[in-house]
Amino acid sequence: MTDRCTHAASSSGTPRGTARLAPSLLRWIDSGAVTTPRHAAIGDGDGDRIDFARILPFVGVHLACLFAFVVGVSPVAVLVAAIAYLVRMFAITGFYHRYFSHRSFKTSRVGQFVFGVLGAAAVQRGPLWWAAHHRHHHAWSDRKEDAHSPIQHGFIRSHMGWFLSKRGFVPDLKRVRDLLQFPELRWLDRFDILVPLLLAVGMFGLGVLLQDVAPYLGTNGWQMLIWGFFISTVACYHGTYTINSLSHVFGRQRYRTGDSSRNNWLLALVTLGEGWHNNHHHYPSAARQGFYWWEVDITFYLLKLLSWLGIIWDLKPVPVAARDRSPRRIHGP
Repeated sequence: MTDRCTHAASSSGTPRGTARLAPSLLRWIDSGAVTTPRHAAIGDGDGDRIDFARILPFVGVHLACLFAFVVGVSPVAVLVAAIAYLVRMFAITGFYHRYFSHRSFKTSRVGQFVFGVLGAAAVQRGPLWWAAHHRHHHAWSDRKEDAHSPIQHGFIRSHMGWFLSKRGFVPDLKRVRDLLQFPELRWLDRFDILVPLLLAVGMFGLGVLLQDVAPYLGTNGWQMLIWGFFISTVACYHGTYTINSLSHVFGRQRYRTGDSSRNNWLLALVTLGEGWHNNHHHYPSAARQGFYWWEVDITFYLLKLLSWLGIIWDLKPVPVAARDRSPRRIHGP
């Protein structure tokens, strides 16, 4: 079928390169515009290659940070960037990870959609894509099939190379059948660029507003866009990615989980609690990943606050028997 389509494009006068480029560019806007079977159309070798046309926005987000040298910096821009980082990191850890991927608590359908929107603002694709890949990770943790295992594939691929590949752009939706029943989540997943675009426009508008009403703050639209959106996004990117690339290498193992997941207090601070990764792989469905009081888990504290407000409920605890079940402490590097 692929050969026929390519031949037809060539015979109609369309260059073969353009025929291949167009679907990648179209998927910037509509990730469901051109469907690609996850295993059938992408061979083992071809599927792991970087889709350079598809990743140009990702590259652009990084390059945009260099404009910080042009727009300058102000305390208010740094403050907004820090807030945007914390809010979106929490949206990834609390909602994309602990809710959509592991269903570790319950919420209303409206709350679920709001959580999806907040997670999409982190520019890490939609909730179905994220949850499908994460569930695949737990099914094959640190085995060859685990696309972001540093043990199997090295640092660069585990950190970010896996999702820049052709295979990485296509989730295995069989793993998220429970989420597919919600058309609003499918829509959010398909048009995953919309929320980030609105956030970027909002950041620019905030800078323009502050320049007008509070010029003494020393900021403007372009500065706020660069710091509040681009720099904050890149920081959130790589903070999140460390859980794939570093928390299976550096830290300590409290439990034998059949993989190399480790607890790392520093990564737990950077990611608001996700660094207690060995705990998580030991009991993935728990809303809390810092099992003991001294293991700081900011995401769990915020989820607990949301439960007191009635926004979420039925947070799944860590059973004492599972937490204290003959832990074997293994000291890592």
